[in-house]
Amino acid sequence: MLMKSGNWLRLVLPTFEVPQSLRTLVRARETGFVVLSALIGGLAGVVVALMSLGVMLMHRVLFGIAPGEHLSALSGLKPRFALLVPTVGGLAFGLALVLLLRWRPSREIDPIEANALHGGRMSLRGSIIVALQTVWSSGVGASVGLEAGYTQMSSGLASWIGRAFRLRRRDLRVLVGCGAAGAIAGAFGAPLAGAFYAFELVIASYSVASLAPVGIAAVVGYTVSSIFYEPSLGLGTPYTSLVRGYDLAIAAVLGLVAAAVGILLMRGVAACEAMMSWMRVRPELRPALGGLAVGTMAILTPQVMSSGHGAIHLSAVMASPLSTLALLFVLKSLASIVSLGSGFRGGLFFASLMLGALGGKLFAETTMAVWPAAALDPHVYMIIGMGAVSASVIGGPLTMTFIALETTGDFWLTAAVLVAIIMSAQVTRETFGYSFATWRFHLRGETIRSAADIGWIRELTVRRMMRTDVRTVPAHTTVARFRLVCPLGSTTHVIAVDEDKRYAGIVLVAEAHATDLDDTIPVRDILHFQEVWLLPSMSVKETATLFDKAEAEALAVVDSPESRDVIGLLTEAYALRRYSEELEQRRRELVGE
Repeated sequence: MLMKSGNWLRLVLPTFEVPQSLRTLVRARETGFVVLSALIGGLAGVVVALMSLGVMLMHRVLFGIAPGEHLSALSGLKPRFALLVPTVGGLAFGLALVLLLRWRPSREIDPIEANALHGGRMSLRGSIIVALQTVWSSGVGASVGLEAGYTQMSSGLASWIGRAFRLRRRDLRVLVGCGAAGAIAGAFGAPLAGAFYAFELVIASYSVASLAPVGIAAVVGYTVSSIFYEPSLGLGTPYTSLVRGYDLAIAAVLGLVAAAVGILLMRGVAACEAMMSWMRVRPELRPALGGLAVGTMAILTPQVMSSGHGAIHLSAVMASPLSTLALLFVLKSLASIVSLGSGFRGGLFFASLMLGALGGKLFAETTMAVWPAAALDPHVYMIIGMGAVSASVIGGPLTMTFIALETTGDFWLTAAVLVAIIMSAQVTRETFGYSFATWRFHLRGETIRSAADIGWIRELTVRRMMRTDVRTVPAHTTVARFRLVCPLGSTTHVIAVDEDKRYAGIVLVAEAHATDLDDTIPVRDILHFQEVWLLPSMSVKETATLFDKAEAEALAVVDSPESRDVIGLLTEAYALRRYSEELEQRRRELVGE
């Protein structure tokens, strides 16, 4: 008998719980939680090393490159490799996606969405799938970054282990951030950037209580990954940069340009997806078509392929003509758009770094061609452009600032980078309003703009707040009879139902006992809110809005608009009190109380 779908993976990755003594140690003492965070950071470093090794082995086998070389650093690539590998690899990827959807139809949740909506709960099986998809995509030459896979896998492990310790919601969210911090720190050799990636993008807040676990995870992730290889962007200046006053003003202009580049890049991916749908290309064939397009561009320059680690090294040391830099900038942008838009799995993190570096160098060279007296340093503006474009796309201003600082060790240069990043991030925020991750959420119909915890709002539903011991009366009951059944002081609201036991409206007890009211009339004549009710799935935010719109103090809860069977009653006062209590709890968590 065949094992049910996914059961084999449950055998490999069983759910488990650690002994209660260990759970108590981690839940009750901050030191225990910090030790657990260090473990997560170490696992993240191993994840980064293994995934990077996997991609390098695929490049070696599929493209025939020598050990120690980067695919995107090659000066040329045989056309048969450039065309066949990404095309056939894309076809295999697309067919695998179809099979995967039959086995696992649910969409995988990334760390940002998990922390925003699910209290840090992620699927480890789903994270493994995403990591393997990312390795395959980059391994066959698609122009995608591995960083999305690094953080997905590391945060998925963190969530899995955190649930084994039965961590509280706030602690589980922080632990998911620790996984991402260790992954980014290990990938870029930048512990500060890794920590602030977690604070800005995955946890969406900073507190003294979260500093130690996130910081330790980032440092350990960097240390472990550096055992296997030396993580470095390969960018920097061969000397201490001279940053003058007008360089800060020019950096601000570059920030404006970078924001435009970042927005176009993000919109380009969505436009590519829309074009594929408009052309009615079957989903399983889209990656093959994207791979063919990337392969065609790779014939001109292999630097468009994969994440671009090798290419960014080359762009830093090669004195390329302006036309060559411009061509590489355009082709890498198109390759990234087509790769992600056609369905390959990965991110834009490293692509945005590379495009920013290329764009910064182009900006400096072009400015000097028009204004030779400016004497701009191309190396300096590569770093500035790198930070500005990536801040627009990724959405972590301090993360990108620290990447620049840890890459160069130059504080004055970092000041110019910060100016460009502020301009880029602000313009992107004002004119576009999304980072690449939240833009993808928006296209799927989600409303989240960050990893800030709003899942509790959706979880605090009418079903959780309503009273089920409600009093009901038939709508044909006379006022006199109602006064006997429901005397003053017994309750304030009574629900009336019709002959079929369906919701008819609400009787205000005080109004029914008014002295000037004819006691022979039925209560159906004094009903309120006949067409207004609550549903059990409504969130507290939706509920508060409906109370305000109806100007009601209490509303009935029905099972559905069709049947209108009464299942409860909820008062506005209680809903607002529960909302305030939850807000206060989140505030306390935010400040680490």
